[in-house]
Amino acid sequence: MKTFVAAALLVALSSAAAEPGHFASGPARVALIELYTSEGCSSCPPADKWLGELRDDPGLWRDFVPVEFHVNYWDNLGWKDRLSAPEFTAREYAYASDWGSSNVYTPCFVRNGAEWRPRQGTAGGPGEPVGPLSVALGKDGVCQVEFRPGPAARTPDGSFEIHLALLGGGLASKVTAGENSGETLRHEFVVLGIAGGILSRNAASPAQHATLELPHPGAEGARHLALAAWVTAHGRMEPIQATGGWLP
Repeated sequence: MKTFVAAALLVALSSAAAEPGHFASGPARVALIELYTSEGCSSCPPADKWLGELRDDPGLWRDFVPVEFHVNYWDNLGWKDRLSAPEFTAREYAYASDWGSSNVYTPCFVRNGAEWRPRQGTAGGPGEPVGPLSVALGKDGVCQVEFRPGPAARTPDGSFEIHLALLGGGLASKVTAGENSGETLRHEFVVLGIAGGILSRNAASPAQHATLELPHPGAEGARHLALAAWVTAHGRMEPIQATGGWLP
């Protein structure tokens, strides 16, 4: 069964590479909604469900981009979350450091780099004119990124980084141990792989560019795939602009 699932995922990735896609934001800021979660945390399933329901929201990809990071610090309670990765835990700790804290928790929602709760407002909303971000996925699985900084996209030195995530949806896990033992947990927008790089500038054009390979998945079982991309100031966590969409 594992071999079949792995093969199916490889076919899906090959199909995505064979049918190029183009993803683009407008000039207004698109919100990046991050959820830090774990299959070993009994408080997380409602948060996972809320994020998953954004799949049917008309603002998806246009007004906001949702991503779900699975952390690994609950794995010692008896259930190892197969979707977790140490680098996702490190990312949450980096946010906590920015917020002046040494503690992390799940479920933890982050909207545009700040701690957030869904009850605090809509996922998307009117954004500042930070400039358009676009990603063109080629037949070879290589992504060409372009960002044209707008008047609200300010950085100390004008340098930007691009972050590219492969997302998986339709994922399900039958949990047999830990706090969620006996439950079948379902997930959408799960980060399966992530890549990043520095955007390069050309004095003759206001646009900045980068070339990145589509990240490889670190887990199996996704029924559908999506791409998420966001720009930050160099060395910073707060997203400036985001875009994304379903892969073919």
